[in-house]
Parts: sequence; structure tokens; C-alpha cells
Amino acid sequence: MGRNFNESRTMKRIFTTLLAFFAVMATGAAQARVTIDITQGNINPMPIAVPNFTGKGDNIEALGRDITGVLMNDLDRSGLFKVIDQRAYILDKDRGVNKRPIFANWRIINAQVLVVGEIQELADGRIQVATRVWDVYANEQLGAVAYKTPADNWRRAAHKVADFVYKTLTGEDGYFDTRIVFIHESGPKENRVKRLMIMDQDGANPVPLTDGLNYKALTPRFSPTQQQITYMALFENRPGQVYLFNIETGEQEQLGTFRGMTFAPRFSPDGRQVLMSVERYGNSDVFKMDLATRRLTRLTDHPAIDVSPSMSPNGRRIAFTSDRGGTPQIYVMNADGSDQKRITFGEGRYQTPVWSPRGDLIAFTRQYRGRFYIGVIRPDGTGERLLTESYLDEGPTWAPNGRVIMFYRQTPTRRDGSGGNASIWSVDLTGRNLRRVRTPGEASDPAWSPLLP
Repeated sequence: MGRNFNESRTMKRIFTTLLAFFAVMATGAAQARVTIDITQGNINPMPIAVPNFTGKGDNIEALGRDITGVLMNDLDRSGLFKVIDQRAYILDKDRGVNKRPIFANWRIINAQVLVVGEIQELADGRIQVATRVWDVYANEQLGAVAYKTPADNWRRAAHKVADFVYKTLTGEDGYFDTRIVFIHESGPKENRVKRLMIMDQDGANPVPLTDGLNYKALTPRFSPTQQQITYMALFENRPGQVYLFNIETGEQEQLGTFRGMTFAPRFSPDGRQVLMSVERYGNSDVFKMDLATRRLTRLTDHPAIDVSPSMSPNGRRIAFTSDRGGTPQIYVMNADGSDQKRITFGEGRYQTPVWSPRGDLIAFTRQYRGRFYIGVIRPDGTGERLLTESYLDEGPTWAPNGRVIMFYRQTPTRRDGSGGNASIWSVDLTGRNLRRVRTPGEASDPAWSPLLP
């Protein structure tokens, strides 16, 4: 059985230096000519050219290269775009974001889309990052955007540009200007240190949130409306409990005092409630707590083990795991606990259901014949698809646009006790675009934030 079934203040500056939106322009005529259908398998990614963003001054030129690098990496990791090697580019010496490109130079290298950008230093010390997206074969602009931001916040500017390009070409919101909270793991297997850590979705800017000395942190989850995380703290001499952690202040508080263990927490879509499992007299059921009143409401009352609740985006239904049928399977019920129905009937164990932000799918972990899988299924129990397979894949979490899933993967332990390393991966809904996410050391239990404000 997978372990999820039994489941600093330093950030304040990052989240308070928000980007100021400057302008957005778009031409609808050209937009229909270059589009990507991200609901189908994308075997041949779109060729796209991204020359280094320009600017005056050595520091600005270096910053332009850095921003371009992050942008190219975001687009490439999406699996939808093939960023053409810059060494093939035929660059105009007098190029700039406001100059019409020489489209013939880009058609020679088979680029379908061209993204150009320019950085300008402002009088108040900030920078402006301006970008245009061009349809190379239609000789037309698809859209333009400019952001103003503090210079040390340039990575967020790059991610926001990537989100703009993604939406321009797919019609759907991107997911690059987001963060991941996860469990950083270190130390020997028999005395593992597990602490909360947060980073950009591409693995940059990792910051520890807890020290892991007094307890082990598990299963962190983002609030959809506030800079808060809920997670389980596992203590050595008393039952594990659910906590709230404020990312901006570093303050945390325990959600209630219980004799038994509380675990597997997750926010409701409006951020006003936390769903969790509460263990009483050796049995666990699903509860929800109102954060304003701290009132606890029981949603399941069954002698079986009911855990891992996840609420639908409209707040009307809850998916959870129960072994009332003999093995762990996924069930759905109304938000008040009524109309509990089983939706998975395959062989093996189904665990950790997570409702997609789009509401159309539920992601899950499946264990079958010694292998683990990350899969998706419709809320009515139809259309099950397995996206990954390995020795141990667990803990799916959705990108805010509902098109990519992140999870963690563990390698088998060797006879000498080595191995067993945990790492974070992502996969899109086609199952083809499987990528490892860089982390500082071993990592597990990722949770994807909403798009940052």
C-alpha cells in the first residue's frame, strides 16, 4: 500500500514584489492561423524561434539572455513547442521589439512562430519587458504584451511572458508563473528528515519553510485563495496533526486538537474550509473544518478507512479513497457527504484522488502487480487512462490549467540499503511529455500553486 493512503518569512518579499501589468494588444485575424490543439497528442511540437531579448547596456543585455533562457525552457518543457537552436538564426542588426521582422529569414529555418522581446530600464529603477508574438507564414502579429517589474524579479517576468505566449498560441491559460511546495528529504532512510520547501515550478529559487527537526512534514497543499499551505506534521511521540502555514509571515497553527491522527488535508476551492481525514478508535473518516469557526463536520461514517478527500472546483462534490469494498478504491459523494458512489473498479489499489481545476477529470495513484501508475478518470468513472508507470509513482497534483500533472517517483532500494531516492516529475495528459523537475536533493509530495497574482 502506498504511504499516501495512510497519509519565512523570506517568502514575503517574493510574493509582495508583484508584476504590474502594462498593456496587452492582440490581432484576432492572425490568431486563427497558428493554433495548437492541446487536447490531442502533440507528436510534432510547433517550431518556434526565440532570439535573445534586446536592450541597451551590458547589464541589460545579460538580463535579456537570462530572461530568454527561462522563457525558452518553459516553452520547451511544455512539450507543445520545439525551440529552434539560436545558432540557426539569421538576425537583423537593427532588430527590436517595435521593428517588423524580416519573415523570410525565419521561414528559411522553418519557424512557424517568432517571439521577440526588449528590456528597458525605467527611471524608477524597475525594468519593462516588452514582447511580441509573430505568425511567420502569415506575416502578422498575434499579440503583444509588456510588464513592469523590479529588476531582481526578472524570473517572474520571464514566466509571465511564457504564459502569454502559451495562451496566445493555445487559447488557454499557461501555468509557468506558479510555485511548487514539496517535501525536501534528507538523511539516512531509518531517520529521515522531511521539511517543507517551496520553489518556482521550474525548480528555481528553492526556499525551506520548516527545519524538519521536531517533526516530519507530509502532504502539503496550497490554498487557492491565500498564501497559505495546509500539511500534516508527523511527531515521534504523539499523533500526527494538520497545520496551517502562512507563507508570507512564516506563522503556523494547528487545526484543532484531536486524540487520534489527522491527516491528508486539502483546501476547498473557495479556501474557506479544509477537508481532512480524522482517525478515531482505529478508524478514519472524512471531515471538513470551517476555518472561520473551526467547526468540524463529519462527512463519512463507515467502519472502513476513508481518506484523501478532494473537492470539485464548483464545490459540489468530493472524491475520496475508501477500502469499504475490500481494497482501496475511489468514491465520490456530495459535499454534505450524501450519495456516496464508487467510481473505480479495476484491479489493484486506487489512491490519492485529486480533482482537476477544470472539473473534467480526477487524477489518482494506482498500484497493481508491484507497479505504480499515475492515471486520470472522469468523475462518472468512465475514460480511465494511465499516464505513467514505475516502481513507485505517487501524489499527483494538477497545474492550474488542468493540462499537466506533477507527482513524485521513488527508485527501488538496493540490498545494501542504498537507492530508494525520491524525485519530482511532470507529465501532460497525453502521457508522452514526461519530465523530471529539478530539486535541491530528494523531494516528494509536490503541490502546485494557483497562478500567482
